[in-house]
Amino acid sequence: MRKALVSTFTIFATLIFGQKVSDYQYISIPENFPTFKADYGLREMLSKSLKSKKYIVLPSDKLEWPEEARNNSCNVVHANILNDSNFLRNKLLLQFKDCNDKVMLESKGNSSIKDFNEGFKDALQQTLASVSFSNPIEMTHLAETEEKKTSDNILEKPANIETSSFNNKVEGVQKFSNGKIDLQKIQIDNHQFILVEANGSSPFATFKSTTKNDVFRVKLRNGDITLGYYENGNIIIEIPGSNDQYNKEIFLKK
Repeated sequence: MRKALVSTFTIFATLIFGQKVSDYQYISIPENFPTFKADYGLREMLSKSLKSKKYIVLPSDKLEWPEEARNNSCNVVHANILNDSNFLRNKLLLQFKDCNDKVMLESKGNSSIKDFNEGFKDALQQTLASVSFSNPIEMTHLAETEEKKTSDNILEKPANIETSSFNNKVEGVQKFSNGKIDLQKIQIDNHQFILVEANGSSPFATFKSTTKNDVFRVKLRNGDITLGYYENGNIIIEIPGSNDQYNKEIFLKK
């Protein structure tokens, strides 16, 4: 029964937590594309197109990045162009990856134009149609803001909170540990909260309410989607293992 429940929630969670390139504002483009012998004007073309779609294309020097991108690499999408040509056509792949190196979007383009400069640009133009305008979500940034606020104003004080449900919005920070990792629970709103490590800025896990009390869809920081729930005041996360098995990870309330 538990495994069936996990599988069901995994399907729904994929729909809820699956992020799109358009959820982001910052995009990093490499100085060169290793699978190409030359640039062929592709980097400039990609950069101009992304800027026209309201993305912020980051400079090569990370020291020049905005603080929001510099302090949390998961606020940045990494774009790349891969050469997929054969002897008949100029072909390429436009690819976008998140901070966990997972492909978020991949679009193929090809051209019968034999000239490399024109052919590759023609192929790239086709792929760019699949990239939506930037419409960034604020989840990650909000988590960082909340963590900084609580670090400044609350973490020095002991949390004095009693609650029987994660659905109740709380003030302050609750602490949990599995004996190896110490985590802090930060409530984002009435329907979602995050667990962050004491010295971290990006979420260890993001929880979103389901229709069942104290049961949550969970996105781990490695991108895995799973199930979490509240048991005797503690947080339980079903950690995906091998062969579709799940391990019960218990985070005790401190």
